Amino acid sequence: MFGTVLVANRGEIAVRVLRTLRAMGIRSVAVYSDADAGALHTRLADVAVPLGPAPAAQSYLSIERVLDAAVRTGAQAVHPGYGFLSENVEFARACADAGIVFIGPPVAAIEAMGDKIRAKQTVRAAGVPVVPGRTEPGMDDAAVAAAAVEAGFPVLLKPSAGGGGKGMRVVGSEAELAEQIAGARREARSSFGDDTLLVERYVGNSRHIEIQVLGDTHGTVVHLGERECSLQRRHQKVIEEAPSPLLDAAGRARMGSAAVEAARAVGYTGAGTVEFIVDADAPSDFFFLEMNTRLQVEHPVTECVTGLDLVELQVRVAAGEPLPFGQGDVVLDGHAIEARVYAEDPARGFLPQAGTVLALTEPTGAGVRVDSSLAVGTVVGSDYDPMLAKVIASGPDRETARARLVAALGGTAVLGMATNTGFLRALLADPDVVAGRLDTGLIERRGAALTTVQPPSPAVYAAAALALLVESEPTGALVDRWDVPDGWRLGEPAETVRRLSVAGEAPVTVRVRGRSGDAVVRIGEAEPVPARAERDGAALLVTMDGVRTRYTVAHSDGAVWLAADGRVTAMREQERLAAAAGAAVSDGAVTAPMPGTVTLVQASVGDEVAAGTPLLVVEAMKMEHVLTAPLAGTVTELGVTAGQSVRLDERVAVVTPPAAAEEE
Repeated sequence: MFGTVLVANRGEIAVRVLRTLRAMGIRSVAVYSDADAGALHTRLADVAVPLGPAPAAQSYLSIERVLDAAVRTGAQAVHPGYGFLSENVEFARACADAGIVFIGPPVAAIEAMGDKIRAKQTVRAAGVPVVPGRTEPGMDDAAVAAAAVEAGFPVLLKPSAGGGGKGMRVVGSEAELAEQIAGARREARSSFGDDTLLVERYVGNSRHIEIQVLGDTHGTVVHLGERECSLQRRHQKVIEEAPSPLLDAAGRARMGSAAVEAARAVGYTGAGTVEFIVDADAPSDFFFLEMNTRLQVEHPVTECVTGLDLVELQVRVAAGEPLPFGQGDVVLDGHAIEARVYAEDPARGFLPQAGTVLALTEPTGAGVRVDSSLAVGTVVGSDYDPMLAKVIASGPDRETARARLVAALGGTAVLGMATNTGFLRALLADPDVVAGRLDTGLIERRGAALTTVQPPSPAVYAAAALALLVESEPTGALVDRWDVPDGWRLGEPAETVRRLSVAGEAPVTVRVRGRSGDAVVRIGEAEPVPARAERDGAALLVTMDGVRTRYTVAHSDGAVWLAADGRVTAMREQERLAAAAGAAVSDGAVTAPMPGTVTLVQASVGDEVAAGTPLLVVEAMKMEHVLTAPLAGTVTELGVTAGQSVRLDERVAVVTPPAAAEEE
């Protein structure tokens, strides 16, 4: 067994691997970029080594720097996690050349399955069904367009390298092809360094089901059942579960056998996942999509229903040990569901968000597991994937697991940035999701029903006003009138008046008379009600009209953040909002919808543009967003260049209507 293992990753997967290494008694090494100095994974490892600047190409994707860290720390093996270098054949080959064990499959298997074009050819030869389309290597734009027309619309453009939905585009008509091909190639180059594309028929009413396989160096290959991953947005998984509510034992056996044959076809060892697309109306029809030659994000649900530690098995197989069980020993017990918590705003099209974790609550309880790298003070930037944590719930049956997960997400609060926890709870409560009627288009069809945020209740406005009052009150005894905060008068009940607002809502006036421990609160023109607030460790207990609620509260940059019942709300006082509004620009302003980097500028000052004309592209966390002209007119301001970083809501361009442009 290895004495020292380096984890070539970051975030929750690095923390996950480090915990298994510690349980196995193996010395661990973490690596980190400048952006991650002080991150949780660097504190959990026995040794931590800096790699370089925040951009992944100069840190986590630098083969030379990662291997140098391994050599310097005496690591005998490297665990790549997922993403970054986990499926990079050159990295696996460089590890072998350096005498360091790559905890993953052989180089030949990565080469065969890492290229989706070659992978399809390989498994087709092994008798595994594949999705119709063209998978010829080296297709230029014209060939890709011809293949799309030949397959018939809608079609799916997919990068040959990589995964995670990066660069995937659904194209509905021939008129969209040129722009979509260009965008898919840009994302593929940015994410994987390879812009090769393939074309597949888009299966609309589809379910995404994958099989977990394990192989050792002694000729044993087994599968550990399936995971259902049909709930997706932007081709990225959101909710995963094991087993699938679609498959019966016979279907599981057929699909598992096909996955094992696909793995055997490339001499696979270690943990891997064979992904299939299944016709929701004909579950017996399934097609090979791709094989991920690494650990999957959703591996915890398989661990929950099998009782196995997949990371430990990866390490033991890489060390040459045989699998301690055969196919007949694999038993699925109960049900498990996982939800991915992202730093993103579902109400704004799931755009990535950034910020500092001001306060944090993570759930516990029967059947609840959290894989996370978060801590108070963690800085979430735009350099990496926006996934923050995974909340997993298990139980004896699917409904128990689902109910536990809804409750666990209600107890999850990340204050300091928008997250998708409210969306996840709404999704898990959807009638079709409850019934197990899943498909990859469900989230898109539901649209606003899942992402619309209801205005905060009066109780939340009251809690915000009381939280601000608690912050302003003196902590000791009052000595004289100069110790009394603004708005208070000795000898009479004080009243503070605040106008509070959340994004997209009109300000609400909240009046609080008295001190926070014994107050009367009036929301707008409603009747006053008794209320009080008291600290309870890091939480604030707010009682309003006899009902007490526990809030997680944090203050930052003039805002008060509150979390309760699975919802996080950020409120600002109207005075601060008015100051920001004073700097607002005309309706022709174009602002960054997320913090990120400008990757492409498609317009120049003086250009005449129509409404909807693409002006520039902003990328954050490997996702592109095209910014377009809000109206017809002249580009009179363009304050960014390619490669420049932008902040959330930063003005990047202005389009002036013709009449106004003439006046100027």
